[in-house]
This record gives sequence, structure tokens and C-alpha cells, in this order.
Amino acid sequence: MNSLVFPPLMSGQEVEANVDPFENACGRAALGCDSGLVVYRIDADWLRAAIVFAPEVPLEDAVVMMPACGVGFQNALGALAPPEVAVHLEWSGGIRVNGAACGRLRMAASNKNLKEEPDWLIVGMEIPLLPAGDSPGNDPEQTTLFEEGCAEVEPPRLLESWTKHTLVWINRWAGEGVEPLHEAWRGLAHNIGEETAELGRSGVFLGVDERFGMLLRTGDETELLPLTLLLEGGQ
Repeated sequence: MNSLVFPPLMSGQEVEANVDPFENACGRAALGCDSGLVVYRIDADWLRAAIVFAPEVPLEDAVVMMPACGVGFQNALGALAPPEVAVHLEWSGGIRVNGAACGRLRMAASNKNLKEEPDWLIVGMEIPLLPAGDSPGNDPEQTTLFEEGCAEVEPPRLLESWTKHTLVWINRWAGEGVEPLHEAWRGLAHNIGEETAELGRSGVFLGVDERFGMLLRTGDETELLPLTLLLEGGQ
């Protein structure tokens, strides 16, 4: 995997089998690794990776990194997959390919003080490449890239493309504000305007606010679920 090429200011670190890149990245970040580190593992059946960020904004704003990574993934797969392959994003990090669940994004930060800049923030990606068993298609709600016509998509190139497109969106967010990213993400969002359930709540998914918090309507009331609720770990 030494032939992988990452964007400027990013570097790659492959981990051994049975090591979770997301957890490994969290550990490296806690020890003070550089921002831009991409920890990854590419196996026959899974692509797993995590990017270490060092946001210079309060945590409540820094969590925009996750939707940026989601739009980056859609752009990356869209550039490599057949044109009929459709990618949509769940608010809580799930990735859908042609309507079925196909991996996820996840997020962690050094702490959960929303008004302070985190020392680090990590977004992880997990994408199934091949069916787990001998009978693919048994669960229509779950899929893999192979099952959706992406057999020719090379996982190393997908990983490279993900980091490049994600960096483009982060730079746009830093330079232009949240509006372009908000518009792009909304166009890819799964279930807007429909009944949904997230974090133990259910209602109609109306959209997101300027910090990508979910607006969930139940009866006559609208509840805001901050994106920071999706953070794993931390204090």
C-alpha cells in the first residue's frame, strides 16, 4: 500500500490486520500525532480509514468535518463508479449506495466541551467491499460496493480520492463558510421530509441547521439534535 498518494499536508499510516484504524487514530492523536494523518486498512472485504484533524474552531463548529467527509466520499465514489451508482448520506453517518446501507462515518474528539477548540477531531470511514457470506443480496437493506456494480473501483484509489475530495470541501468551508457544504450535503441527504428515528427519537426529518443539527418534528413540536451528539468517546 506504499503507492498511495495523499493530498499535501496529509500522510498515510497503514495498520495491521485486526487493528481498527479509527481507534488507532484516536490513540495516535491523544499522543500528539500530526494533523492530516490518514490511518487505514484495506482488506479484501472492507475499506476502513480515519483522518486526524486539528480544527481551529470550537467543537460545535468543528463537527462539520463529518458532513464534509460524507460529501467528499460521495464525490470520490461518483468519480470512480459507474454513473448509475447513487450515494446518499444519513444524518448520523450512515452511507447508502443505491438506497441500501453500505458502511458509515463516525466521529470522535479530544473532549466534548462545545465552546472550546478540540486538540483533535477524527472522522472514520468504514465501507464493505464484498458480501460477507455465500448468498449476497439476502438482506435488501444492506449492500456492498461489489453488489452495486463497483467491482472495478480499486479501494486504494477510492481512499485517495476520498481524502482529496474531503480536503477540497474543508478548504471551501474554511474559505467560503458553511453554505456551499450545506447545500451539497442537503442534496445528498437520506430521508429529508420523511419519518425517521435517530438517537432514540422519532419524527419527520425537516433538514439541518447551520451546524448540521437535525431538525426533527414530532406533532406540533420541532426538536434540534446537535451533530455533537454523534461524538464517540471524549469527556
